[in-house]
Amino acid sequence: MRRRRALPLAAAAAVLALPATLLTAGSAQAAEPADKAAVLSSWTQTSSSSYSKWLNARNNQAAWSAYGFTWSTDYCSSSPDNPFGFPFQLSCARHDFGYRNYKAAGTFSANKARLDSAFYADLKRVCSRYSGVKRTSCDSTAWIYYQAVDKFGSVAPAGVVAG
Repeated sequence: MRRRRALPLAAAAAVLALPATLLTAGSAQAAEPADKAAVLSSWTQTSSSSYSKWLNARNNQAAWSAYGFTWSTDYCSSSPDNPFGFPFQLSCARHDFGYRNYKAAGTFSANKARLDSAFYADLKRVCSRYSGVKRTSCDSTAWIYYQAVDKFGSVAPAGVVAG
């Protein structure tokens, strides 16, 4: 009789000794990877290599599902996605990615200026494909888009991200 009581008590003691993360069903798999902030940062820098890394990840979102990134976008919000034929849509999508994910992480304010600078760098790379008057027009449009997010990007209502 004594042995029957001892076994459940020993099992209960063993369970209580487990780390709390192992006690929650599925929590080990639901936990975000420790390098999530570093990955997010690497995809939101001003360099073309940062843009390329983000674009590759965007095209293979399933491989990054454990990170819980928000990939939704409204592209250039209420502005044209391709003003005057300049393809700004993907630049706007990356900008949205940065805004949404840094807001979710609670570190938006500390990263907003860099996100806006990366957006402008992306737009300028689009414009570098052109020359002459068309390049000047693209650069001017890029500057206007940058100024809009710089000044108004953080004043969007909750759930709406200007970018």
